[in-house]
Amino acid sequence: MKPTLDRVVGLVAVVLIATSPLYAIDYFVTTTLTTTLYSGIIAASLIFLSAYGGMVSLAQVALAGIAGFAYGNMVATGGSKGMNLGYSPWVGIVGGLVIATAVGLLFGAVASRSIGIYFLMITLVYSVIVYYFFGQVTQLSGFGGVQVHRLPGVMGDAADHPFRLFYVTFGAAIFVYVLIRFILRTPFGLALQGVRDEPVRMASLGYTVPLHRTLAFGFAAFVASIGGLLNAWSDGIIAPSSIDLNRTIDILVIAVLGGLLRIEGAWVGAFAFVLINNYIQDYLGSYGDRIRTVVGLIFLLIVLVAPAGLMGLWERFTQAIRRRRGGSSGPSVDRAAEQGT
Repeated sequence: MKPTLDRVVGLVAVVLIATSPLYAIDYFVTTTLTTTLYSGIIAASLIFLSAYGGMVSLAQVALAGIAGFAYGNMVATGGSKGMNLGYSPWVGIVGGLVIATAVGLLFGAVASRSIGIYFLMITLVYSVIVYYFFGQVTQLSGFGGVQVHRLPGVMGDAADHPFRLFYVTFGAAIFVYVLIRFILRTPFGLALQGVRDEPVRMASLGYTVPLHRTLAFGFAAFVASIGGLLNAWSDGIIAPSSIDLNRTIDILVIAVLGGLLRIEGAWVGAFAFVLINNYIQDYLGSYGDRIRTVVGLIFLLIVLVAPAGLMGLWERFTQAIRRRRGGSSGPSVDRAAEQGT
């Protein structure tokens, strides 16, 4: 099979990220790239639902937070808020993933019969409920949060192995990307795309539309929970402020910046967003508190230029190259975005 430009650029990007500790400064690797990777995982769960299920969810950050809170309560020992159960970190990982996925299935079962703005608002309500639940139930967290100091042994000591978390996060991002691509090629994934495009026709063919949407929401919750665990490990604490409305909007902005129609857009948008937050803020000086205004302006500019985000700009570039070579341009991502597919 002849490699396409997308595959070549993707492979080069993976190699550059994997070898970044060899040539990049520690801060760029341990903060910029690590944050990009786990934020991209959470955004990928949103893009999966939007692009292939026709559901734009604002609950992904809350579901990621549930996994983090579950882990923190299971592994924390005396001296920390929460339940301090003192379980093994591996038990905490399994517990966090299972609990967040189960809650996602419950949320999906309630919201699966809604579409459009109604679905969006229901998931926003989920986000608010989770935020106040952990903020007000002090036995589980409270607004001060739960410390997350006990990590799996594979992480090693942060001082001796500063790049362990980065490589674990990088491996998780690769796993999530491959898993989503695999799911989309299964009968369930193909049926889900049919439900997205023609729910009435799919129902007439015998498919249970709400069930497919519920299962898709549960799978997206599993993906988001992976990002939530990595986020908690990176921050060393999980608190309601980690899953507030600002963070929810951040993940939505990341997904739209990268492009809501391609899974790769999750990490492209996350990288752009993290660069803006971490580096442009330094140039604002005393106006650094207005970083969200800058993000909003850049977000507006990209949406106006390419409705399908940065991946839409990339698609235009590759189409221009194919036209120069006399090849077929193929379907446009921007055109698909305009048609709402």
